[in-house]
Parts: sequence; C-alpha cells; structure tokens
Amino acid sequence: MRRKPRFTAVVLAFVLVLWAGTRPFAAAAQSAGQVARSHRGMVAAAQPLASDAGARMLEMGGNAADAAVAAAFAIAVVEPTMNSIGGRNQILVRLPDGSVHGIDGTTQAPAGYDPDSAPQASYGYAVIGVPGVVAALMRLHEEYGSLSLETVMAPAIDYAERGFRLLPAEALRQRHGAERAAEFEGTREAYLKPDGTPYRAGDLLVQPDLARTLHTIRDTRGHDFYHGRIAHRIAEDIQAHGGAVTLESLERYRALDARIVRGHYRGFDLIGMDVPAAGVVSIQALQILENFERASMDAPAWATVVGQAVSLASRELRALGTDTASARALSVEWARRVARAIRVPAGVVPTGVGEGAGARGRLPGSAAHPELPALAARGDEHGHTTHLSTADSAGMFVSLTQTLGPSMGSAVVTPGLGLLYAATLGGYLGRMKGGARARSFISPLLVLENGRPVLVLGAAGGARIVSAVVQAVSHFVDDGLDLERAVAAPRVHMDFTGTLSVETVPDAGWRAAAVAEMRDLGFAVRPIPRPGAFGRIHGIRFDAATRTWIGVAEPDWEGTALAPSGS
Repeated sequence: MRRKPRFTAVVLAFVLVLWAGTRPFAAAAQSAGQVARSHRGMVAAAQPLASDAGARMLEMGGNAADAAVAAAFAIAVVEPTMNSIGGRNQILVRLPDGSVHGIDGTTQAPAGYDPDSAPQASYGYAVIGVPGVVAALMRLHEEYGSLSLETVMAPAIDYAERGFRLLPAEALRQRHGAERAAEFEGTREAYLKPDGTPYRAGDLLVQPDLARTLHTIRDTRGHDFYHGRIAHRIAEDIQAHGGAVTLESLERYRALDARIVRGHYRGFDLIGMDVPAAGVVSIQALQILENFERASMDAPAWATVVGQAVSLASRELRALGTDTASARALSVEWARRVARAIRVPAGVVPTGVGEGAGARGRLPGSAAHPELPALAARGDEHGHTTHLSTADSAGMFVSLTQTLGPSMGSAVVTPGLGLLYAATLGGYLGRMKGGARARSFISPLLVLENGRPVLVLGAAGGARIVSAVVQAVSHFVDDGLDLERAVAAPRVHMDFTGTLSVETVPDAGWRAAAVAEMRDLGFAVRPIPRPGAFGRIHGIRFDAATRTWIGVAEPDWEGTALAPSGS
C-alpha cells in the first residue's frame, strides 16, 4: 500500500501563490501547507482563503467557533460549487468543559410540500428547499463565538467585494457547470463572463451581489435572510418559477439542536450526530470493524472488510431518526450481528462474531431501502460538499460540513442575491415529505481517548464521506499512523451492488497487485484513478502530551491547514 503524495507540487505552488496574492491583510498566519503544527490552535479547510479567514480569528484572540464561522462564510464565497449560504450544514462543537453540542442547519422541505405532485428534476427551481446555512452559522456565533459578527464575516465580504483568484479545480467545476448556469439569469450574472464563457483558473472572480447579501446578513444578524428583504426576494423568485419555497417556510425555519450520538472503537470514544447527519453510520461501521482483528489481515484484505462494514452500516440510514432505530444501530450487540454478514478471507477468524460469520445476503432485519442506491449515487462521480475543522488553545473543537448537494447544487441564483441554492427536493434526496429535513452522509466526528479529544474530522464527497472518515480512523487506531498518513492512505468504497471501488491514483493509490488480490478474494473491483474521488478529509489531531495541534488537509485537494501566527 502506497501513501497518497502531497498535492502535486506545481498545483500546490499555484494555489499558494494565488492565496498569497489575494490575501487582503498584512497580518500573517504561518505559511500555508497541507500539514501544519501549532501550540495555539488550528484550522483545516478545503480552500486556502477559508483556512486563512479562520486562522485570522485565532490570531485576534477568537475561539474555534469564531474561526469556524469565518471559514464557513469564506468558503461559501471561494468554493461556491461545493457549498453556499443557500445550502445546508451540520456542525459538531466540543467545548472546553468537555460538553458536546450539535447544530442542524439542514435544508428543509416547506410544510405544504407534496412529493407526489411536485415536479421531479435534478436541478433548477423545483429542487430548492429552505436554506439552513445562515441560521446555523448565526447560531454557532451567537452561542459559542467571542468576536463580533462584523469581525468574523469581514474576510468573506472582502473576498466577495474585491474578488479572489480561481483555483484550478474550482475553475474546472465551474466550466463543467457552465451549461446549466447559462439557463438561469442570476447564475449567468454570477458565474459567467459577459461573453457567456466560464472563468478560468487564475481569473479574478468578483461577486458584488453576494457581497451585498453578506453585508445585510451581517447587519441584521441573519434576520433579513429569513424575514426581511432577502427572504421576500428569495420567495418571490422561487415561486415565480414554480418552486416550493415560500416566505412562510423561510420565516418558520430554525437551526435545530442536533442529537448527539456516541460509540466506541478499540478503547476510543466516538461522538457524532444523528440524522439528518450520518454519525450513527460512521460509528456503527467502526463498531462492526471491532469484531475483526486488523493484525490477521494484510491491507488489501482489511480494505474489503472495511468496504463491507460501511456498506452494511449505510443500509440503516433510511430507518434512523427514531430513538429506537438509532439505539439499535449504535449497540455493540447489533454491530456483532451485522458483522456476521461480512465475507472475510479464508483463514481469518472474526473475534466475537460467533456462528454464521461470512454469511452472504441481506442481514435479517436490515432496513435497506430502495431509494438508498440513488441517494448514494448522487454526485459520487465527481464528489461534492466541503468540510472544515477548527480548534483553539482553550480546548474548543468544531467540525463543520457544508454542502449544496451536487456540484453547483440547483444551479439557480436569484438575480441580485448572488447565492446558489442547494439541491434538496424533486427526488434528489428521496421523496421528502413536507417539513422533512434532507438526510445525507455528512459525518462530522470527534474521537476521544480517556475523555480527551485526539481527532476532530469530517469529509466531503457524497456517499464516500462515511467511508473516508471510517478509514482514516481505522488507519489511526489500527495501524498506528499519524493523521497525515492516515488521511493520505489510499481508500476503497463499496456501493449497494457490492462493487468495491478502489482508489488507484497514479503513484498514490493501491498498487496493481493489491487490486488483483481484492479481485482474488471474490469481489467485483472498479479501479478509479481520479484524485479526490474517495472523499476529502480536513481534520485536526491534538497531541495532549506536547499540547500540539496538527492540522491535515486532504493531499489531493486544494485545501490547507493553517495555524495562527506566533504558534
């Protein structure tokens, strides 16, 4: 098994030159890179300007919540195909006193929404639900932040007003979405040049409409987005084009308390969030893996077990959400029962599984749902979503995942507002009923040892979010890898047909011999050589012995880990 190399040197150099040239303030955080160390906190995000925005908050004496709010607003400006203030997010917060809290900013179907009579579409006005990002970020700041909202939103507003240089992958995604963007007046204005062509890597993208929207959010503390001029403009535009969002549905929206879920893995404590997030799925997959000895298998064999564990755990997603279903999925006994359905290499004896290990077929009582394969397939080919993690020297940690759904979401921008809306309705995330919130594979996660955080992480990448998170934790715990190498290790992902997709990025993925071994074990294997196709992790490791925060950005993406200056 080979490690992924760091992001290609030429591309990373291009990224950092643009980052340095766009940075509006002279006060400097430490040099950006994909791994950073600090004694004063850390930010890891999928775009250098977002990492920079968060690190600035730490430099000014702000806490991890301030850094997360600044980075989240900033990345909605500078990585707009992956997320938006018109989208959804899930936020996991660990306070210095050890308490853990969650904020659910998921998009929602309006109360009167009827999936049976609603238009079915993959993009456009019909797929827009009520946005949740603004409400969730306002709540994160109000309840846990320490700096003023003016301060934490300043970087995002600056990037929108003055512009920023497009990074290569963002420019590529905008080019892929240009045909859809051209269909909508507001999207053409925001993301296409006057001649109708998309912006290229290195071009300056200025977003004056989005800047004005951000100014209003800042000045009204988000109230206008759901109750004022912005809300009226959103509702009028969506209603005029046959969409479901109404002014009443905006006014009724709230960022909710997320239900915290807990589990264990080989002596480590796991903390995530219940549906509409997928923390239960990540925890269950790891608890399934606990029934197998990593030392009894080589890396390719272990990868096939991991793929099966994640696939089996993911089948529970549609049934989760009630206390009974989630409690069952989190139980050690249920994990042991699920583990019996995993096929293991000959000669490997699972621990604690008992009779029936290696049985094929659907697990009795499994809540597999006919919509799950479609849900898992959405956006998997190119991935979507963004994730960021922050930590401060006082012991606060934030894990935040933010998304539009597929790249560019609905592809709709309301003229004059500058923000893209997420894809939520119209069958994109299943047949949602009125008032329901969009379920997803989003999985912010905390890993603790002896009650102290050791990892805060999460990922982007659609259905491959959970498999990326689970594999990183397994590499850290089972293989004893540091977070950098745990994130860099090549990954697998098993879909609901039983096909095992295998990361084969040249000089970074699985070797041909390992792929052949997985086939020899009896699995249908699909090699995928594309970078970034197996989830993108941005996480932080805390070393309590040295009081050091180690930030790690996905090595085949454009993000960075960044420490405050003076660390």
